[in-house]
Amino acid sequence: MNTSITGRQIELTEPIKGYIENAFETLGKYNLDIISGRCVVSADEKQGKKGFSAEFALNLAHKDTIVIRQKDKDLYAAIDLAIERASKVLRREHDKRTTVKGKADDKETRSHIGEEKVEGVDEIVPMELELYKPLEIEEALEHLKTSDMQFYVFNDIDAKMRVIYKRNDGKFGLY
Repeated sequence: MNTSITGRQIELTEPIKGYIENAFETLGKYNLDIISGRCVVSADEKQGKKGFSAEFALNLAHKDTIVIRQKDKDLYAAIDLAIERASKVLRREHDKRTTVKGKADDKETRSHIGEEKVEGVDEIVPMELELYKPLEIEEALEHLKTSDMQFYVFNDIDAKMRVIYKRNDGKFGLY
């Protein structure tokens, strides 16, 4: 990764440069294609109060540039806060790339769903819902009456997810 460190209205000392370079190195742990990183550190003085701002710009391959600006009274705190925010963005991007919805592995997890045990609770039996076919409310009621289930989840004709359930007084309820 190419790095560029610039100081505006502030002289960058070697410890500050080393601190920023170490901060850039910590961003490499996400295994994203970071092409270049730029850090601009500037000193601000408004109404007699001194402050610092750190701006990090990260260029990722096949993505837009990520720009993070952070202001603080302390220069090192501004750098730390900006790197923390950059880490969150890069972690989200890494998670997007590594977790793909609709993998072929989903079939394997479905086949083992009945064997899955929740620790500390013995009565829970995970089930796969059959939500692919819209049903009339009367059909869902008939299905619930013929089974020993307490409730039945289904999609109605208007594509709304509904729940029909047995009440304690022998009647049925509908959400």
